[in-house]
Amino acid sequence: MDNEHTAGYKEPCAQCSAVDWGVSEEGQFYCRSCHNVIERTREVVDTTFTPGSTRVSTISRGSRTKRPERGRQWMICEAFQLILRNQANALLRLGVHPHFKDQVLCQLWRLYLQRSRQAYTHNPVRSSSFNLRRPGSESDSAAESSVVSASETDGETNPPSTAGSHAESASDWSLCSGSVDVNNYLTARQRRSHGLMSMKKTLALIHLALTWSREPLTLSDLLRLVTEGHVPYVNAYEDLPEEMKLDGRDALIFRVESIPSYHVMHKEAQGLLVFLQLSAFPPISRQCLLHPALLSLRYLIDANLPDELHPWVCRLMERAGLADQTLHLLDTRSCPMLPRFDVLTAALVIVTMKLMFGMDDNTEWDLSNDTGDQDDSGNMFSLRRWYRLTQAALIGAQQRRDRDIARKQWKAKKPIFPVAAAKSVMMKKKRTAEQLQACFERLSSCPAGVQRPEPSSFRFCWGDEDGADGPSLHHKKLDRVLTLKDHVWTPRNLSYWHPALRPCDSRKCRSHYLEVEETLPRSFVWLLQLFSFLLDLKPDYLYEEVLKVERRVLGTKTPRDRPLSRSRTRSRTRNRTTPGCHREDETEK
Repeated sequence: MDNEHTAGYKEPCAQCSAVDWGVSEEGQFYCRSCHNVIERTREVVDTTFTPGSTRVSTISRGSRTKRPERGRQWMICEAFQLILRNQANALLRLGVHPHFKDQVLCQLWRLYLQRSRQAYTHNPVRSSSFNLRRPGSESDSAAESSVVSASETDGETNPPSTAGSHAESASDWSLCSGSVDVNNYLTARQRRSHGLMSMKKTLALIHLALTWSREPLTLSDLLRLVTEGHVPYVNAYEDLPEEMKLDGRDALIFRVESIPSYHVMHKEAQGLLVFLQLSAFPPISRQCLLHPALLSLRYLIDANLPDELHPWVCRLMERAGLADQTLHLLDTRSCPMLPRFDVLTAALVIVTMKLMFGMDDNTEWDLSNDTGDQDDSGNMFSLRRWYRLTQAALIGAQQRRDRDIARKQWKAKKPIFPVAAAKSVMMKKKRTAEQLQACFERLSSCPAGVQRPEPSSFRFCWGDEDGADGPSLHHKKLDRVLTLKDHVWTPRNLSYWHPALRPCDSRKCRSHYLEVEETLPRSFVWLLQLFSFLLDLKPDYLYEEVLKVERRVLGTKTPRDRPLSRSRTRSRTRNRTTPGCHREDETEK
């Protein structure tokens, strides 16, 4: 027992009768034996009263229901703005252009505050927890004008929120939360009607700003940076200023227990896009790194596929009518759907692999046998060798990902206590968990925490250097899988199989991948799993995008859709029945 901190306190513990007291960071006494917290606190010496003199203030035993210490009055949108600022600063440190934050994200945030009637409006949203000034009053106009000028000069340090100015006139500040307008965010009706912000919407707003800025960061890249901890999301509230105390029901808004999936985030961004009523986004031209023509190069490198596949991906993209930049133009009036450049590009690469190699469990291995074994192939690309290298690297990467997720620390260093009575119990559990973690670190050879990996756009590293996942196959040739017909190089594979391309009613049925997965060729399923791992999404999500590309290429409903060859095609249906709305067809050319 440290007499210097406990001031000689020798009363036995009420639970275990031990006399072994310690002082926590909050100044409270706790038993080191059973972690029981008592209401006695450490004596504090204040030397700032008068120079040369001291004043001792002691907090003794008192009522169990004490008014907690609070900082200034603040609103939920102020905290979300600071979290958005920290997320944007993290992206700037990773190489994103400052134009993304200064001219795009700030404007989108101001537009959101105006659409949700939280700021920049003469008709602010009413709150049930406190009273706002009447719209049109002199104080209201003065506060709004001051906020606009402050946000234009210093948008990083001064939160642009007129609602924050209104908070100063709040008649009641709830004792069970740190913010003054938490009741609005806990009501589902008000969240839907006013489009109030959430932690998921912060990432959705970041994604919209990246797309508008035409930064080469897709939604899958953003979620990967969040998962690896390079962009603050889990426990992002810990970086808020000390004066903005989070307590009570604030935990229901800012506490994050999982990272959203790709499908959930795209749906959230789509809803936010409709809510903001944005005008047409800048067009995505072929020179933009988000365009499938250039994005496919990155995915070919990451999957260790030869560079000679890229011209075939571009030819397929033109046949599907996806090379025109007007198709990648986002306009909420004419084309309100948010593009998924990463999923579309991966689907184009998969369809190209089916065109070149068949991927039907027979054709690709026959072509590999003609090319030769891995030792005799020379400079020719062998799909068998590529599969062996990629499969070994994929298994290792999946194991590392699962191990890092299992060792990831989700608990916050500054926990939010939903109920004040549970604070002592939660602090006791936290200290116990920290002691167990320290024991495991001493007993094990490696630390229990997860080392944050370096940010990268690639999942794998191919080459001859140390630490690479395998030799690079980017320079390999495709001469053995091509043939020269009429002075034009065409694939040796003459057949192309595909499931039934009849679209389903999205209101009645969803993806049928789980139903037809057992009937699909194993090589095609493995290819879906490979690119699903690269993008960190579910295979059924990518499977539906492959079907959309095949409908554009093989369908005849629109003038833009044309067959893959000038020769006449005929289709025959296999005698195979599959559940759901899909059947498996095969087209021979």
